[in-house]
Amino acid sequence: MGDSTIWTVAIAALTGGTAVLASWVTSRGSTQAARIQAETAARSQRAERLRESRRAAYLDLIERTHLMGELFWEISTTLRLPHSEERIATLGVLYDRQISEYAKIRRCARVVELEGPPGAAAAALAVQKATGPFHAALKAALDGERDSPRAFDDAFSPFWKALEDFVDAARAAHQLE
Repeated sequence: MGDSTIWTVAIAALTGGTAVLASWVTSRGSTQAARIQAETAARSQRAERLRESRRAAYLDLIERTHLMGELFWEISTTLRLPHSEERIATLGVLYDRQISEYAKIRRCARVVELEGPPGAAAAALAVQKATGPFHAALKAALDGERDSPRAFDDAFSPFWKALEDFVDAARAAHQLE
């Protein structure tokens, strides 16, 4: 019986040691799996937050561009009016509004530039720059240049084309995310 007791104790010790080792290995595996799962979830959340912040920046620029376009139509209508003191005063008010709206578009373009990616950022800056000819033509009108209404109206096509290019770039960037 002495031999069987030693064997029993040895087998029990081996079984117990194996159980402890298996528990330790399982615990380490579970800990590592939980860590990997937490890192994956955090990366996924960061990617979703970036996607949403980019989308918000894109939509904000599109909205501001449309509002600027409405202002440009209002200016264009005013430029067609007969020359008068009232027309000049109205153009002065519209000029101030245009400066204010430009600042909003510039801010939106900078946010898109910050959020990225580079293609969308470049297209956003092109939208911002497409407002320049309108500004120059309105300034020329206030300075009394007679050809300024035509120059103002000629700026519409490039302006809307820049917006279309931005929408295409934003869509492509958004689909890649």
